[in-house]
Amino acid sequence: MHDGILIGEGVVLDARPASFITRAMGGLLDALIIVAVLYLITVVVGVSLDQIGAQWAQAGGVVLVVAVFVGIPVTVETLTRGRSVGKLATGVRVVRDDGGPVRFRHALIRALLGVFELWLTFGGVALIASLSNAKGKRLGDMVAGTYVIRVRGGKGWQVPLAMPPELAGWARAADMRRLPDGLALAARRLIDRAPRLAPSSRAALADDLAGRVEPYVAPAPPHGTPPEAFLHAVLHERRDRELARGLRERDRAAEQAATLHRLPYAIADPRD
Repeated sequence: MHDGILIGEGVVLDARPASFITRAMGGLLDALIIVAVLYLITVVVGVSLDQIGAQWAQAGGVVLVVAVFVGIPVTVETLTRGRSVGKLATGVRVVRDDGGPVRFRHALIRALLGVFELWLTFGGVALIASLSNAKGKRLGDMVAGTYVIRVRGGKGWQVPLAMPPELAGWARAADMRRLPDGLALAARRLIDRAPRLAPSSRAALADDLAGRVEPYVAPAPPHGTPPEAFLHAVLHERRDRELARGLRERDRAAEQAATLHRLPYAIADPRD
């Protein structure tokens, strides 16, 4: 069985799962960090819990455990789109089965099941599940529809995206917001592999992927547009829009941060 993203005609675009050793090392590092955080929080708030009633102390303990063992992993994986300290150190990332980035739902499912298969069974259930799955999935991955891939050491894209001049005007006006991340990734991988494919396979795969991308783009490209040119135009425009959106969000965050440092109701900041 091949590992990767399956596209038309049974061709798999490479997205290899991380090795068991790599995942285990990353998971162990994350576990050590979580235990350290739990210990520090317990030391800090332990005195406060002792000073209140036993019932409230138990409730506070439950909230603390949930926050550490579920809240922290969910928050980190959601904000970093599948990375954690352990995964960052070992060069791996959690992605959806279609290759797209994980969302809050995926991170929550992984964390909730992780309490059982990682902590309550000391990793035994996760170990058995990972070794018996072709992609090394634990139970949380199977339910969430995710798996772990290796991202370190890659050579990056060899073929740059190029906007065909004749499609620039159409691409600027096209709506492509509904294009799934996984499908866009599959198209990008095909473009990168295209020069190394046989001409017949290259044409067939480009035609197949263009046909799968086109329903998510409106209006349709001009009649007679070559499939590869269409994919280049869509991915190039999509990348530029995501970059522009990221810059706008960064500027908005900077403005909000500056506003929080000002006094309310337009009162001038005091001067020394």
